[in-house]
Amino acid sequence: MAVILPVSLFAQETVAAMLRSSAAGVLVNTNPSPESIAVFPNDLIQTPKNIVARLEFTGSAADIGAETMVQFESDELVLDHGSVSVNTTRGLRVRVGCLTVTPVNPSERTQYDVSDVDGKVTVNAAKSDVYIDARSKKPQEAKNPSRSSRDLVREGEQKSREEKCGGAYLRGDTRPGLGALMNSRWALILGGSAASAIACLGLCRDDDPASPSKP
Repeated sequence: MAVILPVSLFAQETVAAMLRSSAAGVLVNTNPSPESIAVFPNDLIQTPKNIVARLEFTGSAADIGAETMVQFESDELVLDHGSVSVNTTRGLRVRVGCLTVTPVNPSERTQYDVSDVDGKVTVNAAKSDVYIDARSKKPQEAKNPSRSSRDLVREGEQKSREEKCGGAYLRGDTRPGLGALMNSRWALILGGSAASAIACLGLCRDDDPASPSKP
């Protein structure tokens, strides 16, 4: 009993949530999972097309949309892409890139939806208000976020932002995904390579003048 009891208590503390899906096909840590399974902090959940799932744990529940990738934490969900709908009385947060969505009143029942499609994060506050906090690229500002990095989404409102650090508000005529693509590391690398190639056309050649006198 002295050995079994501590192990059982540890198991109860470690099981953080129950994941239930509408059909087979959901992946947990890239492995196929049954339609009902216990998940732990840092577990990665992926839903395929046409299949949704639901996370249930003390004081909170989250509906995970189809074609969604989300990591479960004890006090927040880390959304890579897709959508989640949160219903919480314990201040459950959703983090997307450099943005974090947080209930204004953690002890109040708060219901909100977060979607991330092509770098555009949309937050809909269905019940109670939520904050959108943008973490700055600068370490000093990341530790002490200013008022300009926080936005309030009131109950019944919907707002969108870019998921990149300190991203500006998206306009209605902005093409989804274009800004995120052009600001990605690969775009910068390809741009730098193209610039180097163009410069080499004028510099990386023989010592002959560009317009030789001989035909």
